[in-house]
Amino acid sequence: HMTGGLTLAGTPDRWEWLQSAYRVFQSIGIEDCRLVSAKEAGELNPIMSTEGILGGMWADREGYIDTTGTVHAYAGAARKHGATIVEHNRVLELNQTADGWQVVTEKGTITCEHVVNAAGLWAKQVGRMAGIELPVSPLKHHYLISDTIPQLEQIDFEVPMTVDLEGFTYLRQDQKGVLLGIYEIDHEHWAMDGAPWDYGIELFQEQTDRIEKELVLGFERYPALQEVGVKTWVNGAFTFSPDGNPLVGPVPGKRGYWCACAVMAGFLQGGGVGKSLAEWIIHGEPEADVFGMDVARYGDYAGNRRYIRETTGQFYTRRFVMTYPNEQLPAGRPLKMAGAHSEMTAAGCRWGASYGLEVPLYFAPEGFVETPTLKRSNAHELVAEECRAARESVGLLDITGFSRYEVTGANAEKWLDRIMASKLPKPGRAKLAPMLSETGRLKGDLTVFNWGDGVWWIMGSYYLREWHMRW
Repeated sequence: HMTGGLTLAGTPDRWEWLQSAYRVFQSIGIEDCRLVSAKEAGELNPIMSTEGILGGMWADREGYIDTTGTVHAYAGAARKHGATIVEHNRVLELNQTADGWQVVTEKGTITCEHVVNAAGLWAKQVGRMAGIELPVSPLKHHYLISDTIPQLEQIDFEVPMTVDLEGFTYLRQDQKGVLLGIYEIDHEHWAMDGAPWDYGIELFQEQTDRIEKELVLGFERYPALQEVGVKTWVNGAFTFSPDGNPLVGPVPGKRGYWCACAVMAGFLQGGGVGKSLAEWIIHGEPEADVFGMDVARYGDYAGNRRYIRETTGQFYTRRFVMTYPNEQLPAGRPLKMAGAHSEMTAAGCRWGASYGLEVPLYFAPEGFVETPTLKRSNAHELVAEECRAARESVGLLDITGFSRYEVTGANAEKWLDRIMASKLPKPGRAKLAPMLSETGRLKGDLTVFNWGDGVWWIMGSYYLREWHMRW
C-alpha cells in the first residue's frame, strides 16, 4: 500500500530541522520527497486538523505492507536459494568450537560456521548462551484501530502514513478506519531479561491512563476519531537498544557469532539489516557505512542493568522529541569517570559521554546552562576562548577519552606497515596514520608512536575501540 508519507512539524525548530533534512535528501539523490505547507498537508490527509502545523515533508515511497505476506515472501525467497527453515524447535544452548558453533536444539545438534542472533524479544537469552550481555530490553507499545470513519468512506484514496512528531503519534489507514500508534512518554519496560520462552503473540491489557496525554493529542489532531469508537486495542512489546538503533554485526571476541537484533522497526529496517549482514558475512564488510547500528559501538559497560533500563527508557520517551546536536542526555550517567573528574568538575567542566566514559567538553562559570539549539549555542564563546588560549599560549588535554593500544615484537613494524596507509614514524617520533580495510575504506584515523626497539603505541577515538580492534 504505497500511500505516501507525511511528517509534520509543529514548532519552528522542527520545521527548520525538516527543511534541513529535505536538503540532505536532495543532495544524496532522494528526489521523490518535497516540503509542503500546512494547507497542502491538510489536503493530503483530509481527516487531519492542521492547527499548529507549520509545514511538513511528503515522501512518495512511504506506505505499509501485509506483514504476514512479507514474512512468507522472505521465507519463500530463502528456500529458493537453498535455505532450510525449521520451526517449533527451541535452541537450548550454544557451544563455541575451534571452527564454529554447535547449536543444541530440542531435535538435535547443528554444527555450523556462523550463528546469527536474530531472536527479537529473546535476544537477551540467546546472547547469554554465548556469554554476551547485550544492551537490549523490551518495552510496551500501544496502538489502536478505530471503527469505520465516515470521511474515509467518502474519498477514493487511502490517507497517507502520517507522523505527528509533536503529538507523539503515527497514523495509517486500516480498511475504512485508521491505526493510531503512540510513543509513550510514561514508558514501561517488560521482561528485561528477555521474554519468557513460552511467550507467543499474547497482548497486554491496554493502559489508557498511562497514555492519556498522547491520546488527547492524537484525537485533537484527527478530530474524526472523536466521533467513532475503538475497534481494537493492541498493547504489545518490542525491543530497544540504548540509542534505538539495531545491534548488527560480528560480536567482538566471539568469532562466527553475529547479531541482528534490537530491530525496533522490524519491517522498516529488516531488509536493510539483512542485506548488510549478508554482505558482512560473505564479503567481510557491508556495502554501506552501518556504524550507527554496529554492535561494536557498545562495550561491556553497556551490559549494566541500570544503564540499559535508563537509556532504553530515555530513548523511547524521546522517540519523537526534538534532539539537538549539542544536547547531552542524562540517562545511564555517570558510569565511568577519569581520574581528574572531581577536580575538573570543581573547575567548571561540562561533561559529555563517550563509550560510557565521562569526557570533558568545555569549562563554564557556575550557574551556566547551555541552551540546546540547531545553530551556534551560547557555549560558543566559551569554547572559542579555550581555543584561543591553546593556540596563543598553552593548554592541557585530558587524553583519558582516547583509546590506546600497544603493539610490540620483532614483526610489529611489518604488521603496522601493512594495515596503515601511511609511512610509519621513525624512532622517537609520532605520526597520523589512516587505517584502511581491504577494500580501501577508512577504518581508523589514528596516531602512531614509535618508541623504538619494536615498541609502538597507537591512539584513536575512545568510542571506536572495539571497531578498531576488529581490524
